[in-house]
Amino acid sequence: MNQLITMAFRDLGRNRRRSFLSALAVSIGLALLLLVAGVVNGEMSSAMDATITLQSGHLQVRASTYEESRTSLKWQDLVENPSQVAAQIAALAPVEAATPRLFASGILALRDETAGVRIMGIDPASTANNPYRNGLLSGEFLTADDREGLLIGQPLAEKLGLKTGDALNLSVNTSNGDVAEQAFTIRGIYSTQTYGFDSVTLLLPLAKTQAITGAGDHASTIFVLLKDKEQTAAVAAALQGSKYKVITWQEMNEIVLQTETMARSYISIMYLIVLGITATVIMNTLIMSVFERTREIGILSAIGMKGRRIMVLFLAESSMLAVGGILLGLVLGLIAIAVFDRTGFYIGNMGLSGMLIGNTIYTKLTMNDTVNLTILAFIITLLAGLYPAIMAARMEPVEALRGGK
Repeated sequence: MNQLITMAFRDLGRNRRRSFLSALAVSIGLALLLLVAGVVNGEMSSAMDATITLQSGHLQVRASTYEESRTSLKWQDLVENPSQVAAQIAALAPVEAATPRLFASGILALRDETAGVRIMGIDPASTANNPYRNGLLSGEFLTADDREGLLIGQPLAEKLGLKTGDALNLSVNTSNGDVAEQAFTIRGIYSTQTYGFDSVTLLLPLAKTQAITGAGDHASTIFVLLKDKEQTAAVAAALQGSKYKVITWQEMNEIVLQTETMARSYISIMYLIVLGITATVIMNTLIMSVFERTREIGILSAIGMKGRRIMVLFLAESSMLAVGGILLGLVLGLIAIAVFDRTGFYIGNMGLSGMLIGNTIYTKLTMNDTVNLTILAFIITLLAGLYPAIMAARMEPVEALRGGK
C-alpha cells in the first residue's frame, strides 16, 4: 500500500500546475459551501432571535378570543389584571421575564405627513425591554408615569425628519371603536437594528396606552422570556388550565420555521451543484492523466499488476487531491467565516413580512455543518475519481502499449 501511495504522489507531481488547480477547485468549492452554510445559519438564527426577543417571546399568555391580526381592544379579548398575572408567571424558576404588553394601531401625524404605526404599551421597568433601552440612540427611556412621551424607531424618525424633543400628533384606535388623538413628545429614538420592527413601532408606557385606548386594567398579552428555550414546553404545560391560552414561540413563528426548512432545501441543491462542478474538474484531471499514462498502465499490467491495484492507484490520487483541497478549503472557509462574523453582510430592509430580519447578517457556522460538508466534499471527490480509475483498470496490456506509442 505504501508503494501505491508513493506512486500516486509521484504521478500527481508530474503535472503540478494541473494537480494544484484541481485541488484548488475542491478548496474553493468547500470554502464557498462553508460560507453559504454560515450565512444561512446566521440569517435564520438572527431572524428567530429577533422575532423572539422583539415580537413573540418564548411564550405568550392571551385571552382565548384575542385576535392578533385585528389588534383587538375589546375587554373580553384582553388579559385582566395583567400585572398580577405577569407576577405569577415571573415567579416560575425557568422564567427570565414576564411583562404585560398592550397593542393598538394608530396614525402618526406631523405637519402634512402621516404614517401608520403599531403602538406597543410596555412596562418600562421590565428587563424584557432591554433591546429598546440598550438600543437608545438619543434621548431617554420611558418612565411608567410618563403621560406625554413616546419612543420612536430610527427608520421612522428619519423618514419624517424627527428628532428627540419634537412634538407630534398621534391618533389611536380605542376599545369602543372610536379614535383618540393626543399630542406627544419624542422622549427618545431607538434602534434594534431590525428595520421591519423599528419602522412601524412606537413605544408608550403601559399605563398611558391603557388610558388612551380605553382598555382599563387590561393587556393584549403577557410576554414571557425564558432562561432556556428548551424549557418552553414544560413552562407552557405548567401554565395550562387557566382561563387564558398559552402560545409557544414555535406556534407563533411557523412562517420563520417553514422559511428555514425551505431555505435549507434550496441550499442542499446548491451544495450538490457546487460539488458537481468540483467533481467534474477532478474527473477531467484524472481522465487526462489516464490518457497521458496509457503506455505506463500497459507496462504495469504486463509485469503483473492487477487491475484492482491500478484502480486503487488512481483512487489514491483522487484521495490526495481531495485531502489537499479540503484542508485548504477549510482554511479559506474558516477565514471567510471569521471575517464576515466580525463585519457581517449589510442587507438593510429586505421587505419581508411575517419575520424580522436584522439589518446586518452575521455568519454562524456549526460544527455539524463543518463536519458534514467536509465529509460530503471528500466522498464526492473520491467518487469523481472512480470512473477514471475503472477505465484505467480495464485497459488491456497489449492495447494499452499500442495506444501509448
